[in-house]
Amino acid sequence: MQFQAGQTDGGLHYILVSGDFAYQDDLSVFEALARSSTATAVTFRSPGGNIQKAMDLGRLIRRLGIGTAQFRVSECASACSLAFLGGVIRLAEAGSIGVHKSSFQGDIPLSSQEAVSAVQQITADVITYMIEMGVDPALLQLSLQYDSNDIRYLSMSEMAKYKVVTLTPDAGQATVASAVPPPMPPPQPTSPTATSTPPLPANPSLVIPEAHSGRIGHPRGSAPLKALPEGKSANVAVLQNGSQVLILGSSGRWYRVQTGNQVGYMHDTWVHVDQYDSGPFGRRHIQVKSFDNYAEAEAFVRTSSIPLSAYLATNGWFAITLDNTFDEPMAKSLVSEMKARGAIPDDAYATFGNTYVRKVCCQ
Repeated sequence: MQFQAGQTDGGLHYILVSGDFAYQDDLSVFEALARSSTATAVTFRSPGGNIQKAMDLGRLIRRLGIGTAQFRVSECASACSLAFLGGVIRLAEAGSIGVHKSSFQGDIPLSSQEAVSAVQQITADVITYMIEMGVDPALLQLSLQYDSNDIRYLSMSEMAKYKVVTLTPDAGQATVASAVPPPMPPPQPTSPTATSTPPLPANPSLVIPEAHSGRIGHPRGSAPLKALPEGKSANVAVLQNGSQVLILGSSGRWYRVQTGNQVGYMHDTWVHVDQYDSGPFGRRHIQVKSFDNYAEAEAFVRTSSIPLSAYLATNGWFAITLDNTFDEPMAKSLVSEMKARGAIPDDAYATFGNTYVRKVCCQ
């Protein structure tokens, strides 16, 4: 990897990063050059290379507060696209950023189990990185559709959709040097009166629909049907995840349900209710916080540095989650990785979100 300082005719100081990303690359050279040249932008000419080193450079670019700009005359593909995402402000021309699935290189043989574990770990690392950079992790899903010997260059609409760019080339006369993301307006305080209530969103409604049916969704793969609405009650049956139940009523946090000719009780955290809109069945949310009022929940989501959502829960609280849902192995890896990086609180956890009624914030 080589780093070269330059200056445009308009006086913009930049750094050109060229070559393959390699594990042994010394990024202190880049940092020293960035500081000495007062560069405000980074551009790339690279076909990719080591994924971890590319993310290390991206995080360094973000820490230094530098923007990134990419043009079609030079290539930024594969791992390079991850480094590009580090820009505080990101500008790219259509077809200048290429993505595909990663490949393993090296002489160390891996067993099938080790290979699966390695794939899950690097996937979790990349998703964590994308979330940190404010990029939609769904970009990784697009990347995985293309083999490592193929390449997919992103259109302008795709770069905007996945938040790869913060600016587009036709966005007026703004430049990477001068454009600054607009500050987020602070939440409006409510008057501290005895009758004041938190402001409600104009849409959607905070009404919780009645639960009439659902499917079993328990972290252990099955849940007991209880004779009475209490955990110590005798089991009537054990229902596997995905089993359909009719919801006849409720008692506190317990649903009275029927499956076939059997009637009993299920805790509300064990049932994915059909009348709620908590996301795809079987997928995990990662809950990072909760609030007892909408105003605080909305302010937290809108001012977060990572993409979040707020869900209305059956207890009237608002659960704050990562904006996407994940399968079990990915959710487990993400929770561990993001806690280690301090990106989410230590008490964050993965959940089916069975008590989530619907997403209420924020598009």
